[in-house]
Amino acid sequence: MAYDLGSDPELEEIRRRKLLELQRRLEEEQKRKEMEAELEAKREALLRSILTQAARERLANIKLVKPELARTVEDIIIQLVQAGRLNTPVSDEQVKAILLELDSRSRRRFEIKFKRK
Repeated sequence: MAYDLGSDPELEEIRRRKLLELQRRLEEEQKRKEMEAELEAKREALLRSILTQAARERLANIKLVKPELARTVEDIIIQLVQAGRLNTPVSDEQVKAILLELDSRSRRRFEIKFKRK
């Protein structure tokens, strides 16, 4: 006894629903990626407007080696400028100072003790 699966209306309806669901997910993913790209473009434009050329170059070099660190520094700079605690344009020296401050905060302190007998 052979079954013809291609003509089953229930199966066709299930396939149609799954296809619609996949299309909906694809559209949502595409919209999300477009929004992320738009936000990233706005962020880059903001950074271009508040950083000097030397500061942008320094952050670009850091981004090649440690993207997370560069992102953190960019976030800090944006927050400080928006809060009015940092004047624009932000210089390379100011970026260096922020990097040094982050390094000193994240550096672990080791203490070695010797016990003498």
